[in-house]
Amino acid sequence: MSYRVTVRRGPKVSHQDYETLNQALAAIEREARGDRRPVNALGRTYEPGQLVAARIELKGAKHPAGVDVRGDGSLVAWTGRLRRKALEGEDALQALRQSVSVDP
Repeated sequence: MSYRVTVRRGPKVSHQDYETLNQALAAIEREARGDRRPVNALGRTYEPGQLVAARIELKGAKHPAGVDVRGDGSLVAWTGRLRRKALEGEDALQALRQSVSVDP
C-alpha cells in the first residue's frame, strides 16, 4: 500500500507518495514544522490563529487524516472527509500518528 501526502499552502499544492506509513508521517511532521509566515487575505488583516496557513493531508490510511497549520504556528490534527473531527491530545502530530496507526 502506498501513502500520498498533499500539502496546500495558499494557492500552492504539492503531492508526494511514500511506500510506508512511517515515511508519510515523517513528511507530515517536516511540513508542519516548516515555514509559518503570516497570510494576508483579500486586503483584510487576520490574527494568525484565525487562519489555516497550510493543510497537510494523508491519503492511503484507513480514513483521511491530516494536520492544519495555523498562522500562529499552532497545529490541529483532524480525521474524516466531510465532517472533520479534531483529534484530542497535547501534541497534534502525536494524535495524528496514533489515529492512523491504530487498527479499528
